[in-house]
Amino acid sequence: MGTASSLVSPAGGEVIEDTYGAGGGEACEIPVEVKPKARLLRSSFRRGTGAAAAGAGPGSLPRGAGGGGLLGASFKSTGSSVPELEYAVAEYERLKKEYEIFRVSKNQELLSMGRREAKLDTENKRLRAELQALQKTYQKILREKESALEAKYQAMERAATFEHDRDKVKRQFKIFRETKENEIQDLLRAKRELESKLQRLQAQGIQVFDPGESDSDDNCTDVTAAGTQCEYWTGGALGSEPSLGSMIQLQQSFRGPEFAHSSIDVEGPFANVNRDDWDIAVASLLQVTPLLSHSLWSNTVRCYLIYTDETQPEMDLFLKDCSPKLKRMCETMGYFFHAVYFPIDTENQYLTVRKWEIEKSSLVILFIHLTLPRLLLEDCEEAFLKNPEGKPRLIYHRLEDGEVSSDSVQQLIDQVSNLNKTNKAKIIDHSGDPAEGVYKTYIYVEKIIKQDILGFETTDLESKDLGSEDSIPEEDDFGDVLWDIHDEQEQMEAFQQASNSAHELGFEKYYQRLNDLVAAPAPIPPLLVSGGPGSGKSLLLSKWIQLQQKNSPNTLILSHFVGRPMSTSSESSLIIKRLTLKLMQHSWSVSALTLDPAKLLEEFPRWLEKLSARHQGSIIIIIDSIDQVQQVEKHMKWLIDPLPVNVRVIVSVNVETCPPAWRLWPTLHLDPLNPKDAKSIIIAECHSVDIKLNKEQEKKLERHCRSATTCNALYVTLFGKMIARAGRAGNLDKVLHQCFQCQDTVSLYRLVLQSIQESMANDMDKELMKQILCLVNVSHNGVSESELMELYPEMSWAVLTSLIHSLHKMCLLTYGCGLLKFQHLQAWETVRLEYMEDATIISSHRQKLINYFTMQLSQDPVTWRSADELPWLFQQQGSKQKLHDCLLNLLVSQNLYKRGHFAELLSYWQFVGKDKSAMAAEYFDSLKQYEKNCEGEESMICLADLYETLGRFLKDLGLLSQAVVPLQRSLEIRETALDPDHPRVAQSLHQLASVYVQWKKFGNAEQLYKQALEISENAYGADHPHIARELEALATLYQKQNKYEQAEHFRKKSFKIRQKATRRKGNLYGFALLRKRALQLEELTLGKDTPDNARTLNELGVLYYLQNNLETADQFLKRSLEMRERVLGPDHPDCAQSLNNLAALCNEKKQYDKAEELYERALDIRRRALAPDHPSLAYTVKHLAILYKKMISLLYFRGNLTKLYRCMSWLWKSGRNPLAQSTPV
Repeated sequence: MGTASSLVSPAGGEVIEDTYGAGGGEACEIPVEVKPKARLLRSSFRRGTGAAAAGAGPGSLPRGAGGGGLLGASFKSTGSSVPELEYAVAEYERLKKEYEIFRVSKNQELLSMGRREAKLDTENKRLRAELQALQKTYQKILREKESALEAKYQAMERAATFEHDRDKVKRQFKIFRETKENEIQDLLRAKRELESKLQRLQAQGIQVFDPGESDSDDNCTDVTAAGTQCEYWTGGALGSEPSLGSMIQLQQSFRGPEFAHSSIDVEGPFANVNRDDWDIAVASLLQVTPLLSHSLWSNTVRCYLIYTDETQPEMDLFLKDCSPKLKRMCETMGYFFHAVYFPIDTENQYLTVRKWEIEKSSLVILFIHLTLPRLLLEDCEEAFLKNPEGKPRLIYHRLEDGEVSSDSVQQLIDQVSNLNKTNKAKIIDHSGDPAEGVYKTYIYVEKIIKQDILGFETTDLESKDLGSEDSIPEEDDFGDVLWDIHDEQEQMEAFQQASNSAHELGFEKYYQRLNDLVAAPAPIPPLLVSGGPGSGKSLLLSKWIQLQQKNSPNTLILSHFVGRPMSTSSESSLIIKRLTLKLMQHSWSVSALTLDPAKLLEEFPRWLEKLSARHQGSIIIIIDSIDQVQQVEKHMKWLIDPLPVNVRVIVSVNVETCPPAWRLWPTLHLDPLNPKDAKSIIIAECHSVDIKLNKEQEKKLERHCRSATTCNALYVTLFGKMIARAGRAGNLDKVLHQCFQCQDTVSLYRLVLQSIQESMANDMDKELMKQILCLVNVSHNGVSESELMELYPEMSWAVLTSLIHSLHKMCLLTYGCGLLKFQHLQAWETVRLEYMEDATIISSHRQKLINYFTMQLSQDPVTWRSADELPWLFQQQGSKQKLHDCLLNLLVSQNLYKRGHFAELLSYWQFVGKDKSAMAAEYFDSLKQYEKNCEGEESMICLADLYETLGRFLKDLGLLSQAVVPLQRSLEIRETALDPDHPRVAQSLHQLASVYVQWKKFGNAEQLYKQALEISENAYGADHPHIARELEALATLYQKQNKYEQAEHFRKKSFKIRQKATRRKGNLYGFALLRKRALQLEELTLGKDTPDNARTLNELGVLYYLQNNLETADQFLKRSLEMRERVLGPDHPDCAQSLNNLAALCNEKKQYDKAEELYERALDIRRRALAPDHPSLAYTVKHLAILYKKMISLLYFRGNLTKLYRCMSWLWKSGRNPLAQSTPV
């Protein structure tokens, strides 16, 4: 490379700039190497030549004098310049030649390098071409690999689908085979029993002929002496040949009434029911959601208090001392308690709200002394005299010596005293200390709540303290099934609210389509009911369910109404669990139910197939708003599988959110209302409040209701309510104009909010309304009124109930399981848009609820409300650490698990980031820390419960080895704290054995089950349902080991215990739900007298008769007869039905004279009311003839010849032979 001197120009020593730099750049380096000596000489030569040239000129003296250079100096010093010059020239020539030689060599090198470069370029091109070819080959191979992998995955999916279908076919065939094998075994067993009985009868010389003493509608046989044949009916419509079934009924009729055909005359869902069909009759009762009053199936005990100025001290004492106690008692049993009262309203400001509150209340208490103001008189009449549902009422009347009550007070007390017993009014007269009177009132109120409102029997109250820790857990009644009664109550309320619309909205045209689906031949996919938001899908389905229950009582309907997204009702695992439990109830199964969501999805189709195989009618499953369920296609994949023959499924979805795969199903689309229907609904709503629109307003209304959004069912309903509200307020034109500006439901809801806010008295009430709506919006399942009163202590009950009344009336809020919720999803969206657009507002309201429930958690025992709301709020806030700490509160996790919220609990742990093993380890550590602080027997019992809950939870997770440890620890604690023979020890043994069964350690399980059986027999006796539970567990264990004889032995013993418990308690297979439903129906019938209520009483009497509970059946049937005589008149055919049933009951009790009188009354009514060939008339004639035949022998021995002659004459006249039965001659 060149040196720095090579960059200097010959003229002036300047640096050569790059001419391509456009304004300067780097110096150009010339790559020429020059020897140092030649360079110095050349420089010296150049400088010397330059100096000589400069000295010749006149102006060059300074440069020549001062800058002559080295060469000039040398010449001057030697004085011989010519030789030096020659030498320099020679040297120059020599150097030039060397330079030429050097240049030529370098050029040759450059040429050779160019040739090599060209060769390398050629090689590079060849290699590039090869590389491109290799790349193309690689891409081709890669594509072939991807297609091969795709084909592989498709083959794997086809294989998985094939395996799934194969397993499903195997499962169906297995169920079919087992069902048919059981039927064959039953038939063979019945055949052998029949043959053996016939052989015994023949050995005794007794023959079987047609017909006999059985009270069945079919002609049964009668046992007579050998050679004596009897013919009751010589001809007519009832004659038939004897059948095998009639002979079996003959043999069973002599063993007692519990197996005989029923002689009860019943219509409706219990028509022709015998005791063998008991489970079908009960299933029909279970499927009907009773139209009960709000106080009977709501989760709230509302106590409405009325007081005067004179009884203000008693009122204050009740609120201070009694109300907190009643609240704690109700919360212990899972209910809310609200003591609602209004200030003495001198201006009747809250008149409408007070009436609404009285209608909702479960109990009304009136505190009076001497006078009753006129302003309260209307409330008292509404509560005590106009009480159609017969709700409990209580009057506290303070007396004082020498003082006389006013006429209004005395008149009210006299009127209440003269009411019939069904109105349940209790009067407490007290004189003395007000505190004693209030305490006496508290005792009565506590008893009314427990017995009349919540439906607990006196024996239950005496045997245990309700809600105490020592009571047997509720899930024990259902075996190992974990049940949440709040979910069921929420569904009952959702069904009632969905069907409460007074307008049909033109749904008649859709009913036939739904009926066609039920009647269509199988197989058929689910029916899709689609429509826009608020189009009336829930209303249509609920109304159709009511029609089906009325017209097709043998059809089993299972329904689920999904609320807003993210609520409990929209959780897929809880939906499947609830429907599976319903199937288990109607199957009368006591099998354990898994809580694992994946296993639930597998087991639900099996239960559906099992029930469909034994159910006589159709099974209809209805899920409303199924598209609100998260990942619905994943969790509801059973919908796309083939359904059993008698099963139909109906689901409703919004058009926009319907899964694409479901759009191919048969669809029933709900169209918007036509303009005429929309207009008529709005005008009808106005007429209900005496408001009439003029012609101009009607024309504007008709022009407005023409688009799909303005003819939406919810929009039209809300529009009508808005106009009716404006008409009462006197600003109809203004509000009507504002409504016309709203083109969809959400904008109309916004107008409703503004209207309600403008009607508020002050800014504080407006802010309270906003706060309450925001809290309900951000909550998980809603907020209760008592929680709102604690969150806002400055708010009075009058303000709160007035606000809720306005919001409820305008379709914004409603009640669900005792909580305030939004009626429609559009209302929820409107509140979000109107008040909560900023995320900080949402977070602040969530934090307010978090602070409240955290405080409740630290002060009181863990309630279902804290367990439901607090973890969910932490999850929504994204507070993983706080959620983690909340889950490690063992009582919170226990509450969630015991109510069956297994999947919800797992989702919380997944959000925290813990797997199953880590979750189990943390629970263990938390329990050990909790155990260190346990002191006393009660805390140790609670600790044992926590260990047992953890063990069951781990068992459901499949962590069997880890589940054994907490269950063993629970067993140890109970044996130490309680007693080795305590029933709870048996419970621990049972749970531990169930883990060993799942673990396939059958020897350990058998030993533990037997220990549990022994303890339970010593504690409860040999015939208790808990014994049946242990026997069934042993039977299942032996069946798994193929020890079929032992399994059959224990299963038979269990069945006998269940059968005895059924007759004794009226509670088949331990399900308390049927008993509670019957009690609710009984409470209903204590109220208004209607034909439907009388029919319900008759059916309940039939059910108790079929259980051989004759005394209870007698009470129901008598009440049915009394109600029918009051409502329909004594000569109505329904009264004859009740008389016939009472006669059959007396016949069963061998009260033949009374039965004869009742049968004759029934026969007389039916002869006058029915045609001569009517079946009901023949039915009564037949049973009266059977009764007379029974009475002939008895009358002969008693010597009552007159009546004997009358009976024989009647039998001859009816076509029967009175001598067919063997009598002494």
